[in-house]
Amino acid sequence: MIKIREATSNDFQTIQQIAHQTWPDTFGSILSKEQIAYMLNWMYSIPSLEEQVTHKGHIFLLAEEDGTTLGYVSYELNYTNQPKVKIHKIYILPSSQGKGVGKALFTQVENIARSHSQQTLSLNVNRQNPAVQFYERIGFHVAGQENIDIGNGFLMEDYIMEKSLEPALA
Repeated sequence: MIKIREATSNDFQTIQQIAHQTWPDTFGSILSKEQIAYMLNWMYSIPSLEEQVTHKGHIFLLAEEDGTTLGYVSYELNYTNQPKVKIHKIYILPSSQGKGVGKALFTQVENIARSHSQQTLSLNVNRQNPAVQFYERIGFHVAGQENIDIGNGFLMEDYIMEKSLEPALA
């Protein structure tokens, strides 16, 4: 059975390891090895993870089964001071994909969002990432697209996807 819990700073190394295991599989045919290495260092160094949690309001949840971490999601409530949850990251180990882990993490974030009167879930996804279809299946739609210059000559070419949330039942 999949358990979901909030990560602490003691989990940063596990989050980092999962990113390093999933990114080559997820982005190997989309991004150069140089861009993958740059982005992993930029987003998943321990100081970067500390900054995200301590100063940017990101909350990481871990999905675990039998003591093994299968994946994670990070999100931020009231994104840009709106009743919107921004999902910054979601990655599942390749060996655990297709087993409901991602759906369980999304369900947990949706429940948290509703309990905080958030109206929308939002995320960015590379326009070539096959996960776009997964997001559409769970209720997201493409709300726009953007190109983000992340430095070092690299560009993130993303869809902005959103899902409207019904209010929590009283």
